[in-house]
Amino acid sequence: MAKVRGAVVVNQQRCKGCNLCVVSCPTQAISLHPDEMNDKGYHYCYMSDPEACIGCASCGMICPDGCITVYKVKL
Repeated sequence: MAKVRGAVVVNQQRCKGCNLCVVSCPTQAISLHPDEMNDKGYHYCYMSDPEACIGCASCGMICPDGCITVYKVKL
């Protein structure tokens, strides 16, 4: 059986840094960017640990602004 890994794509300009995706991630693969901000002045989320992502899509479902798209990649 093929192993599945997730790939998260974030619309950084729409993200308002609400932190809901970070809290909902069971593997702590997502974090708020500590240094960079988007044009609105928010620290946006990003995949801080891409190897840990299991593609569960919890982050995408909980995002109130629909900024996150989750893809499942077979290895």
